[in-house]
Amino acid sequence: MSVYGNFPGARPRRLRTTPAMRRMVAETRLHPAELILPAFVREGISEPVPISAMPGVVQHTRNTLRKAAAEAVQAGVGGIMLFGVPEESKKDAIGSPGTDPNGILQLALQDVRSEVGDDLVVMSDLCLDEHTDHGHCGVLDAEGRVDNDATLERYAEMARVQADAGAHVVGPSGMMDGQVRVAREALDGIGRQDVSILAYTVKYSSAFYGPFREAVGSSLRGDRKTYQQDPANAREALRELALDLAEGADMVMVKPALPYLDIVRRIADEVDVPVAAYQISGEYAMVEAAAANGWLERDRAIMETLTGIRRAGAGLILTYWASEAARWLQRGE
Repeated sequence: MSVYGNFPGARPRRLRTTPAMRRMVAETRLHPAELILPAFVREGISEPVPISAMPGVVQHTRNTLRKAAAEAVQAGVGGIMLFGVPEESKKDAIGSPGTDPNGILQLALQDVRSEVGDDLVVMSDLCLDEHTDHGHCGVLDAEGRVDNDATLERYAEMARVQADAGAHVVGPSGMMDGQVRVAREALDGIGRQDVSILAYTVKYSSAFYGPFREAVGSSLRGDRKTYQQDPANAREALRELALDLAEGADMVMVKPALPYLDIVRRIADEVDVPVAAYQISGEYAMVEAAAANGWLERDRAIMETLTGIRRAGAGLILTYWASEAARWLQRGE
C-alpha cells in the first residue's frame, strides 16, 4: 500500500464504483412528469415546416400537433406549452389573432384537449408577440413604445379566450407590470378559477432567443429591453417574484435556464410554489449544432443540461427534448 493510502474515511470514490451504486446515491433525479414540451402550430400549412435553427423541431399543422401531444402522453411528459403562428396577413398592431376564438392558438388548444383530455397539462402562451405585425409583446403607443396598461387589457381578453378554448394553464410571458393580476382577475371573472397561471416571473432580455424568432415567425422591430429583465440584475428577480406571488401566480418560471441557474436557485430557495425553468431555443440549438459537428456526445449533453437545471432547483423544465428525454427516462437510460 502506498504511504498515501492510509485514509479509510476519505474515499468518495467508493460511492462511484458501479452504475447501480451511482444510481442509488444520486442526489438529483429527473422524472418524465417534470418535463414540459413547447410546441408551435402554424396556420395555413399542410405539412410540418422544419425550423432551420432548431434541428428536429417543426412548426406543426393542427393534425401533427395532435400527434405530438399524444406521443408526449405516451412518453409520460407532464405538460405541453402551445405557441400559435398565425398567417402573416392576419397580424395587426394589437395582435387580433391572439384574442380571436378562431385564431390558430385557440383552435390548437381545442384540438389538443380533444386529443389528450386531462392526460397532459395543456398550457398556452399568453403574449402578443406572435400575433402583432410589429413583433412586440404588447400594444404600442403613438411614439412606438410598448404601452403597459393598454397591453394588460389585451392580456385579460387573451386569458379568457384561452381558458374557453381549453387551457389548463396560461403563461403570461410579456413581462408587463401587473400581468398576473390581470390574468387572474379575468379568469375568475368568467368563473374559471380552475385555470392556473404559470408566471414568466423572470424573463431576461437574452441573445439566446434567436431561433425562437424563426419558430414563431416573429416580425420584431427593435428589441425588448424596456420590458424584459436586464441580464446584469439578480435582486430585481426577487422583486418580480414577490409581485407575481402577491398577484396570484400558481407557479413561477425563470427564462432562459442555463445562463441563469443562479437565479433558478435563488427563486427556488424563496418560494413554496412550483418553480419552472425554460431551456430555450438557443440552448437547444447550441447542443444540436455541437453534436452535429461531433464536438460532444448529444444524448449525454442533453441529460447533463436537464440534470443541471433540476439540480439548481427547478421542479419543472420546459425543453424541446421533453418527449425524447422522457422516453430515455422511462427506459432507465
